[in-house]
Amino acid sequence: MWNNTLNIKVLAAIFISGLFNAQLFRTKDRQDRLEGFDNQKFSYGFYLAANNFDYRLVLHPMFGMDGQRNLVQTKSSYSFGAGLIGKMRLDDNFDLRLEPGLQFMSREIIFNTQSNDQYAGGTAANAPFTPRALTEADKLRTVKSTYVDVPLLLEVHGDRWYNSRPYAAAGVNWMMNLQSNSKSADDNANGIFRTTTSNFAWTAEIGIQFYFSRFKLTPGFRGTFMINDEMVADNAETPPYWTSAISTAKTRAFMFVLKFE
Repeated sequence: MWNNTLNIKVLAAIFISGLFNAQLFRTKDRQDRLEGFDNQKFSYGFYLAANNFDYRLVLHPMFGMDGQRNLVQTKSSYSFGAGLIGKMRLDDNFDLRLEPGLQFMSREIIFNTQSNDQYAGGTAANAPFTPRALTEADKLRTVKSTYVDVPLLLEVHGDRWYNSRPYAAAGVNWMMNLQSNSKSADDNANGIFRTTTSNFAWTAEIGIQFYFSRFKLTPGFRGTFMINDEMVADNAETPPYWTSAISTAKTRAFMFVLKFE
């Protein structure tokens, strides 16, 4: 009796184990979706992006700092972007991608630099100036930017497991700011924070590619970091309340991208 019960339990366990294995783990007999998609020399698509843009500021030790206190601060903003994807297959594990797009954002810079009145008599870094009482409008600069973002990325990906595969990418960007005001004769004395038009950055990205019956969906996280200083200095006669307080201002952005190919 005991032996019969034990045999039944063993057989049942073997049967259930085999059924479980057949249903969940035997992916080798399943047909993958878009099996030949990644073998194409060229492929195309588009992407949508949710962005967080900010400035990384390096402050001037005299005009931008009061002891250990920063006199200039930034406020990041959330925005969106969209673009196109062009991919060239290099081999089984490497692709070259060109992903031109538009990124829209508005950032704030707050100048608490009234204490720079102490340098009104002039220093080696600035000529004498007449102090002015900074209003709330003088202290806040809203910097609107529209970047034509053109990243060239080298992508490396792992082997495909059924209908997904991980990837990482890195490369360089050319970013043209369509709202730079770099050639404006007016500056912060007139309420205009000027930035450069043509810029360069580097980008790194990671994510997972998912294959569906009609398209490939890729969610990923991207970081973009400006290489050059984007700030255009105020005119020589402008008091050191604004750009004189900043040594460099470089964009840094973090994006969640959704790619459709």
